[in-house]
Amino acid sequence: MSDSSKQDLSALRERIDDIDGEILRLISERAECAREVAETKTASDPKAVFYRPEREAQVLRRVMELNKGPLDSEEMARLFREIMSACLALEQPIKVAYLGPEGTFTQQAALKHFGESALTQPMAAIDEVFREVEAGAVNYGVVPVENSTEGVINHTLDSFMDSSLHICGEVVLRIHHHLLVADNTLKDKVSRIYSHPQSFAQCRKWLDAHFPHAERVPVSSNAEAARLVKSEWHSAAIAGDMAAKLYGLSHIAEKIEDRPDNSTRFLIIGNQEVPMSGTDKTSLVVAMRNQPGALHDLLEPFHRHQIDLTRLETRPSRTGVWNYVFFIDFAGHIDEPRVSAVLEEVRLRASEVKVLGSYPQGVL
Repeated sequence: MSDSSKQDLSALRERIDDIDGEILRLISERAECAREVAETKTASDPKAVFYRPEREAQVLRRVMELNKGPLDSEEMARLFREIMSACLALEQPIKVAYLGPEGTFTQQAALKHFGESALTQPMAAIDEVFREVEAGAVNYGVVPVENSTEGVINHTLDSFMDSSLHICGEVVLRIHHHLLVADNTLKDKVSRIYSHPQSFAQCRKWLDAHFPHAERVPVSSNAEAARLVKSEWHSAAIAGDMAAKLYGLSHIAEKIEDRPDNSTRFLIIGNQEVPMSGTDKTSLVVAMRNQPGALHDLLEPFHRHQIDLTRLETRPSRTGVWNYVFFIDFAGHIDEPRVSAVLEEVRLRASEVKVLGSYPQGVL
């Protein structure tokens, strides 16, 4: 390297050091503001809510709009997500229950939404996540609701039918499955593969092509699959990066899902209603009277008011044989006049309408 190049490099490093110092100063200043916000809220209301889903969504969207590069806008938003998470922990650490055990995609979704400073607690079943939030043992819960390959998670939908909780947010996670082994297992010796049944379904074609004779053993979660493989020979697990890191497993093959766009949508559940953020969704559960044209009567007001339906699912009703309820997601917030008008019409036509929540559309 020439003397001129060395001088240029030294100058660039000094500039980076100066920028780092400025970043540090500004982050500390932001954290101090967060602490003052907490003190102000607590002084006026000892039971004040510190986490505001609509406010955080607005901040992240603004960051993405203002970003000029060279970092990708989503990457920049993820950096701000962690800064906000650390600052919020100064006010009040968020406790989040998720469908466990540790190392699952649901935990990954929880950390993606709330940041690494959140305190996550694994639960053995979806209904346990609901119970923890309802009891006030945690602030929020994270549960899977649908996968782009395998469809809706019925247990989550059914849990909403008996719950008073609100949907406070959503997060979509790209699901990448890897074939993992412990250090003492060779690829050509794998005779058994552990995974969650949905993961087997999402990787069926790849497994048929590469391990057609291996025994496929379904377990309660991919993290449990990784745990079992850690202590066994001649076995492998289908799991994600978090489980691989947690149990110290090696990759035989990466991204073995049959569809490259494989994603799972998770819902954030809590006890409070969420104000408008500017770009929102609303979720309903509707029971219709068992009569001809019932589905048309339900959907017609949405069409007339030009409200975009993003999901429609049908589940058996618990009130009678061959009766059904409809789970509906649509763009908009219940505080918008046109949404309020549609809901009023739907209530006149339905036997029961339950608003599960209006919440910010997923940003990350």
